[in-house]
Order: sequence, then structure tokens, then C-alpha cells
Amino acid sequence: MRQSLTRELTNLIERGRDRQLRLAVTGLSRSGKTAFLTSLVNQLRHAGLEARLDLMPAAREGRLLGARRVSQPDLGVPRFPYDQAMTALDGEPPRWPEPTRGISELRLSIRYRPARRGLLRSETAELSLALFDYPGEWLLDLPLLGHDYPGWSRAMLAGAGEQRHALLAEWERAAARLDPAAEANEAELADIAALYARSLQAAREAGFANLQPGRFLLPGDLEGAPVLQFFPLPALAEVDDAALAKLPPESVYATLAARFRHYQQRIVRPFYRDHFRRFDRQIVLVDVLGALNAGPERFEDLSRALTTLMQSFDYGKRSLLSRLFAPRIDRLAIAATKADHVTPEQHANLSALLEALLAEPLQDLRYANVPVKALSLAAIRATEAHEVNHKGQRTPALRGTTLGGEEVLVFPGEVPAKLPETEFWTRQGFDFHAFRPAPREGGALPHIRLDAALDWLIGDKLQ
Repeated sequence: MRQSLTRELTNLIERGRDRQLRLAVTGLSRSGKTAFLTSLVNQLRHAGLEARLDLMPAAREGRLLGARRVSQPDLGVPRFPYDQAMTALDGEPPRWPEPTRGISELRLSIRYRPARRGLLRSETAELSLALFDYPGEWLLDLPLLGHDYPGWSRAMLAGAGEQRHALLAEWERAAARLDPAAEANEAELADIAALYARSLQAAREAGFANLQPGRFLLPGDLEGAPVLQFFPLPALAEVDDAALAKLPPESVYATLAARFRHYQQRIVRPFYRDHFRRFDRQIVLVDVLGALNAGPERFEDLSRALTTLMQSFDYGKRSLLSRLFAPRIDRLAIAATKADHVTPEQHANLSALLEALLAEPLQDLRYANVPVKALSLAAIRATEAHEVNHKGQRTPALRGTTLGGEEVLVFPGEVPAKLPETEFWTRQGFDFHAFRPAPREGGALPHIRLDAALDWLIGDKLQ
């Protein structure tokens, strides 16, 4: 108890001095969160040595001295597996770190020389940076807190397009036979819930992003529990809420609604309360190229998922009181990941497309005077840019090794600078490959513009 109070007091003092930042690294499954966190730690650990951080003034001016990992205050949360991630990247052949399957935390102490030093300023200063990693699948549940069961059920079915409906077909046939007023059969509900979970898994493999409940995709220790045995009920589209409220507690509707509320209040709300309400800065990572590869319906699905998700965070200017007791995200970066999977002249288009994809939430943030920066980056660069000279014509290309081990020299295609129209999808002149990480030659991991993201997120605190 005494140790817990001491940790809380220390955190409160550091937050009051504005020497602590909690960074939300936000991204859906396969957006590159684990790679980003691994590279962030690696770059800061090698600051002033092998790290290339020219877009960070504190590093460029020699004031960024480095960082070290320090003990985290919550001993019940696993530590982010940085060493295991680096072992994977340094393997023969190199491989990407394992995707996140649970919550983990990492805390860094960053040491630097202030830009202006005087009699009352020390020669060096420290900034505490707290980072959290979590499965992207679980992130999808945060918007669920804004629904009741009938509203969520109708929204899930209304938002499905033609391809998504095809993946849901077997489940929909089984669920459509259920009468909301009939007495619930536990075994039947469990079977239909399993069909729904399989349809979500298939949708994820097909490239869809807006998939709820997220724990159906990665249940962890909840596998087989009744709290994961609910699903949208097609018959609710034709029944008003007043009639539903009169159904007995043993009915199909009441049983599914009770499980939804339990999931919402006992699984999602604590996850949000404990890990997402106290962030100061945020970077949203988006696999734009993967969505383009997947096609128009899945690209639009990603836009809906991200727009809804960003409504789950608190944005706004910070004051001393808010810093201490009700932190808000006062600065945001949005980043299109895997920029090394397209040639360099396409990077500007990649950033512009990301801004177009998130136009609605970005408009709201700018209206609220929250600073936002859009960029493209590769947290860990996997390719090298080349040019091919054929009959006097120079064509940009990438050299890299595919996940299957084949060395290739390719031009993956063009990225549109705005939201794609119908003709873009019909000609589809692109195929964005997946590459394995490039071998590391000691020192810091190679990257593209990770230093720009870092400077935007923490650079003002290193002055």
C-alpha cells in the first residue's frame, strides 16, 4: 500500500512539473504498432551514437543524450517485449516481431541538455515517457461504449457491404431464425456465437477493419466464456425498443443484451479506464497501403473504423489541473506506415491520402485547436530505393526481400493523392508487396521519418 501511494505521489509530482508524457500509440491490427514501439526505443537508446535523427533538433544539435528503460509503476502489467522484438529483427533471416497478444507497458527516461541553460537551469534534464502496447483487435471495442445492444446490433448489420455480407452469410442464416421473444437455448446461442466469431476472423483475413467485438478475434483467457457468446440479432431491425423492453429476462433478446452489457461494462470499460483515459499525446498508425490492396469496400470500412475510433479519445488543450487529474491529448500525429513499400516520390501522396481518409475527425480536431501532423513513415525500413534505366528512361523502383525470401526489384505502383474514385479501382495499377525486414548492420534500426514523428510528439518537451 505504501509503495503504491509513493508511486502515485511520484507520478503526480512529475506530471505537475510537466516532466512526464504518456504516449498513445494507436493502431488497428497489422498497422505496425509493435515495430513502431521497438524502433522508437531503439532510436532513443542510440541517440548521439548510430541513430539517424536529423529531423529532431534536440538530436541534431547534440542535446539528446539518450534514453534508458526504467521500472514501470504498475507491476501487474507485463513489460513490452523489446528484447524479444530485437532478437527477431536480428535473426537469420530477419523476421518481424510477433504481433501483440496482450497489454504491455514500457517506460523510458530520456536525458537531454536544455536548449537554454542559466543559473536556475540544470546542465541536464530528464523526461519520463510512458508507452503502452495492446492488441489492435481490442481497440475496436472502444466505440462500443457509446451503444446499447439494440443500437449496436442494428449498426453492425447496416454497415456491412456486399463482400462483408458474403462472409457473414452462414452466420446470418442461423441468426435470422432466432425469435427475440423465444426462450434462450444456451447451446444454440453458443453455436451461433462461434459462427459469428469465425465470420469476423474471415473478414479480418479479407482485409476488413471495422470488426466488433474485438475480443472475438483475440479472446485470450475469455475463450469459451458466456460473455463472448453474443452477436447482432437480425430480427431487431423490425422491432422497436419499447417492445424489446417488455421481453422476459430468459428470452433470446434479454440474454444477448445482458451479455452485451456485461462485455461492455466489465471488459471494455476497465480497458478504456485503465489504459486510454490518461494519455497526453497520440500517434495513430494506419496501414493505408494494405487497405488499398484489399479493395474499395475494405478501404471504406477502414475509414469508418478509424473515424468512429477517434471519437473515443479526449482531445483538447492542457492546463495544470487537467495535467494532474484529467489528462487530454493535446497533440496528435497521424502516420501512414510502411512508407518503404512504395517509392520515395509516392510518399507525399501517401500522406495526402491519409489526411483525406481521416478528413472528418481531423476537421473536428483542428476546430478544437488541437495541433495535428500527418506524415508517412517506416518505423523499420525493409527496402532500398533504386532507379532502373531502360532505353534512357529512368524509372523508380524498390529492392527488397519478400516474406518468402525472394529478392525483388519492383515498382509497386502509384498511390492516389485523394480518396480513390471508381475508375481508380477498375484500373488498379498497383500491387504493394510485403517485405521482410532488412538485415541490421549493428547500431540503430534503419527508418524513414520516425525522427519527424518523435520530434512532433515529444520535441517541445526537450527544449
